[in-house]
Amino acid sequence: MASQNNPYIQVIGNFLIQYVQANPESAVGILGEGKSIAKSLDAMKQEGQKKQSNGMAMITGQDILKYFGIDGPPMESVYGRTDIKPVPDSSRFDAKLDDFL
Repeated sequence: MASQNNPYIQVIGNFLIQYVQANPESAVGILGEGKSIAKSLDAMKQEGQKKQSNGMAMITGQDILKYFGIDGPPMESVYGRTDIKPVPDSSRFDAKLDDFL
């Protein structure tokens, strides 16, 4: 699937995982019906178009959380914490038929 190779989906997914680790009660918003990381990219594109100046825009973690309906604590609750570890990049599944014989 193309979205699995999209680096922005992986960045947002990692951000959301770290945010939920720091704020477990927010998981409900992330699991909201009709919400997805891929769809959040479209929402962030629209948000960026509203905020843009000279062809550039900055989207924050708060913008991402807003898409998921989370009115949570400020981003400092994730950034700067040492007890939350980043999710390692997952490599693609690599197997050969011989591995299963």
